[in-house]
Order: sequence, then structure tokens, then C-alpha cells
Amino acid sequence: MSDDAERLLEFVSSVSGDAYLKVEETLGDGFVRLKVSEAERRQAKHDIRSVEDVVVELLRNARDAHAQRIFVATTRDGDERLLTVVDDGVGVPAHLHEAVFEPRVTSKLETMVVDRWGVHGRGMALFSVRSNTRIARIACSEPHKGCAVQVVADVAELPERSDQSTWPEVEPDEAGGLHVVRGPHNIARRVIEFACEHPETAVYLGSAVETVATMHAVARSVLEPGDLLFCDDPAAVPIWQRPAVCADADELVEVSAAMGLEISERSAHRILSGEVPALPTVLESLTKSHSGPRQPSTPDIFRDRRSVKLAATDVAAFSAELEEAFDVLAERYYIRLKGEPKVKVLGEEIRVRFLFEKDE
Repeated sequence: MSDDAERLLEFVSSVSGDAYLKVEETLGDGFVRLKVSEAERRQAKHDIRSVEDVVVELLRNARDAHAQRIFVATTRDGDERLLTVVDDGVGVPAHLHEAVFEPRVTSKLETMVVDRWGVHGRGMALFSVRSNTRIARIACSEPHKGCAVQVVADVAELPERSDQSTWPEVEPDEAGGLHVVRGPHNIARRVIEFACEHPETAVYLGSAVETVATMHAVARSVLEPGDLLFCDDPAAVPIWQRPAVCADADELVEVSAAMGLEISERSAHRILSGEVPALPTVLESLTKSHSGPRQPSTPDIFRDRRSVKLAATDVAAFSAELEEAFDVLAERYYIRLKGEPKVKVLGEEIRVRFLFEKDE
């Protein structure tokens, strides 16, 4: 476009507002043909009419990323609804974290999905979510390490159902599959409807603290002891497993915040000490028989849960002594130490890691 044309467009826009730039063709009698970009923007506004619609789109995105585990954390703070969805899917490269919120950006070039909620795969879902909320962002994601998406919605602008505490009821159908039969059309219902449609996927729903505690517990049940013992960097493991390899409460708070899950240091201590139970999947919650109301656990108020902080000088002195002790093994087995011993405080344990190589 020439400089004169650009100046003309700027002049027209300044006189008529941006209305002119939305129109591809004037048809007369008040009718116009909108530009593709404007039609998409209006469609995006139409796609999302409630907070519950946002939840559905985030779940469908995780499903299309081949997630086998989806963790939905949600809380309400005044007029703000906070949502964070963490999955173990294929992930999004860092250079595309913003691009995926643009219209027509999709990873589904050859396919699209038609499910009970309509067509998915047009590259409009995340654009629609961002168009209707205050914040919509990828908190963290890497290829093959999953994804964490954070959304903050103003319920005064984007409404949600008034009853968010009641869970729906499910019943088996003739084929044995579960489906929702009654209950308010709230966030829990949308999550459970999705879980009923995809029983092969483990779907969890709770608060931020409950979600972090669940990721911590589930990951510790699947990780090898060596992964838990020798992982010095939580970023080395998939996103949803990172709470399980945190050395102390401070690190757990930091790692959770990076996923869009804000928890206090006190809550982190409770999670590490096992006081916050892991959530069952939403389907387990509905199908498990309960003998009675769950009794709250009694906290041990006399237990000291403060993390031990080792001074750098003490770590250096301890490491030097460990190097001398390692020399005995080095001489006998023809190996040599690579770098300094790694000293790590984990709960009420001090763990030491030696990296070595064989002498040639």
C-alpha cells in the first residue's frame, strides 16, 4: 500500500471511526458486507456467552492436544472467576504462546472435531475465549510437556450460573456409559459432561490448592524413585508433574505460580505434609459410594514443618568433605567425580547426588 493510500485510510478512519475499516462492501439501503476479520470478531463474541462456555473450550483444547489427564482449578474472587486448566498433552512451543490466541490459528490442518458442543478446529476457540475475558494466556507450555492455560473472567460482563456448588447427578445408559441426568448447568456440570463423553481421560476439578495437591500426589505415584530423588530442576519434567519434585514449600509456591495456580506458603506446607488430600477424578467422585460424610483430618499442631535452610558456607564445607570421602570409591573403581556433589534439602531429608564418569 502506498503512503498516500495509508494516509487516506487514516483520514477516513479519523473522520468515521473504525466503522469504515470493518466494511468490505456497501450494498445499499443500510446493508454492508463485513470484512472477514470483523465477521470473525463478532462470531468470537457469539461463541462464548458464559463462563461455562469458556470451560468447555479449554477442555476441548486439552482433548485435541491428546491429553490423558486434565486438571481444572477454579475459584471465585468477588466478580472475578479464575480458571486454570493444566493438561499432559502435546504442549505449545514458546514462540506460539501468543499466536494461538489469534483467529484461524490451529494445529488441526487436516481434521476438525464435531462433538456435542459443535464444531472445533476452526482456530477460533482461544481467540473467542480471549475476546470475552479479562485475561487469557498460556501460563506455561513446552512441546511434549503439556500446557497450563489461565483465564480470568469478569462475571459482571460474562455471566455464570448462580449455583456453582451443586454437582449434577449421573446415571448409566443402556451401553453402560455415564451421562448427566439432572443438575444446574454450572461449571461442574460442564466438566462432568466432558468427562462422561471421554471416560478414557482422567479429569479433576477443584480449587487451586486441591489441584496442586492432586498433581503432587498423582505424579509421585507414577514417577520413578530416581526421578524424585535426583531431579534438581522441576522444569525438566512435564508441567503437571512439577509439584512432585519441589524440594520445599518456597519452590512449590514458585512452581505453582508459574502454572497460573496461586497458593500460599502455608498451603504449600500442608500439601507437602500430606494434609491436603488428592482429588478423585470427577467421575470417581460421582460413582464412588460413601458410607457417610467425610471426616476432616485432625492436623498435628505440634509438628514442626519449617524448611531447613542451609547456609552457603556450610553447604560448601560439607561438599568439600564429601569430595574427600568420594576419593575412596574413585580409587577402587576407577571413576572420577564430575563437578561438586549436589546437596539438596527435601522435607526432613538431606539428599546428596554424585555425578561421575569412568576413567579411560
